[in-house]
Amino acid sequence: MSGETILGLPARRTALVTLAVLVVAPFVLPTFQTYVLSEVLVLALFATGFNLLYGYTGLLSFGHAMFFGGAGYALGIFLRDVAPMLPFGGATPLLAFVIAAVLGVVVATAIAVPVGYLSVRLEEIYFAMLTLSFSMALYTLVNQNYFGVTNGSDGILVLLQTANLFGFQLSLYDRVTYYFVILLVVAPSMYILWRVANSPFGLVSEAIRENSERASGLGIDVRRHQWAAFVLSAVFTGIAGVLVAPLHSSLSPGASLHWTISAEPVIMTVFGGPYSFIGPTVGALFYRYIRWGITQFPLLEAHWQLVFGTLILVIVVFAPRGVSGLLTWVVDRVRGNGGESA
Repeated sequence: MSGETILGLPARRTALVTLAVLVVAPFVLPTFQTYVLSEVLVLALFATGFNLLYGYTGLLSFGHAMFFGGAGYALGIFLRDVAPMLPFGGATPLLAFVIAAVLGVVVATAIAVPVGYLSVRLEEIYFAMLTLSFSMALYTLVNQNYFGVTNGSDGILVLLQTANLFGFQLSLYDRVTYYFVILLVVAPSMYILWRVANSPFGLVSEAIRENSERASGLGIDVRRHQWAAFVLSAVFTGIAGVLVAPLHSSLSPGASLHWTISAEPVIMTVFGGPYSFIGPTVGALFYRYIRWGITQFPLLEAHWQLVFGTLILVIVVFAPRGVSGLLTWVVDRVRGNGGESA
């Protein structure tokens, strides 16, 4: 990360300070705020995984809920139907969660391979509509409750248990404990995404985003690369999906697979800034805390879509590079580096 920056600050130092703050945070925050911060971490991973396809490769997907919710449902069904039969004694709750999480990511990947293969054959709005169609098809299948597996619109409960590890009790459902589980998964996932975004793969993705015809002329197999970016994006979206299900303790088609869930990473990415790695994380942070702030005022809560829509409009008009671009501009001005416009 030497020479690279985050919001105009040295990347390595900023990442380490942020990680230190995140480790200390649950010991000083109230329980509810720890829960909100847990959501921010999951949403940041969701939006950053999505942005690997949108901001870096130039493909706007409106169907990422199928990976987010699909992974969550695989985890939830495994924990409900299979975990009670596992023979691992006191360690069963922990091992069952790990196995279910891996299964959830595998399911998200398995969905992404054929869907991505077909979707990248179209471009722009046609690509977006096709991904939306696949996502809503999965939403309908889960909602119809075929074979009695998904419990239809009522959804299913996702309850973690207490593991007994050599006499040590580990309550996975505890807010602080689960916060550290999320941090333990999200931190390395974000680092891997960072390495991918700054690798030759990321550079090729940006070249395709800027001009796919010229990229093809340089000998790049554009569709194969887009397909790989699609699957990779789905993998990290699936990781976010298996983390959020136990956090909310429930799954339902409306809260996990509806098209409005697919719209969330789009909003967070546009709000934070799609053309920087940190943009979706900044967007997730503002998205969740602005949403929480609005709930503190009943009048604003009654019209929260109007309030949030107005904020997005202001950002899009006055800060085309999103909040992250605005913050970078401020930092550069304070440090006397000049910098580009916000």
